Amino acid sequence: MASVLFTEVKMFEKRIIIDPEIRHGKPIIKGTRVPIEVILGSLAGGMEIKDIAKDYDIKKEDVQAAAEYAMKIVANEDIVAYA
Repeated sequence: MASVLFTEVKMFEKRIIIDPEIRHGKPIIKGTRVPIEVILGSLAGGMEIKDIAKDYDIKKEDVQAAAEYAMKIVANEDIVAYA
C-alpha cells in the first residue's frame, strides 16, 4: 500500500510531499508544515479556498492540490464489505 501512496504523491510533487522527518510522514504542503488533513478539514467545514490559503499562508493552488490529492486517494481505494 505504501508504494501506491508514494506513486500518488509523485503526481503532486510540486505542492505535496511526504517526509518521515516532518509531521510523522503525513502529507503536507511542500515548504510548510501544513498537513493536508487540516486543509481538507477546513474545506469540509465550509471555509472558502481563499480564506484557507490566507489563514495557513499557502497558495490557493496548494488548497486545490490537497483536494485533488484526496480525490485520487479515494478514487483508488478498494472497498471491502465486512459481514
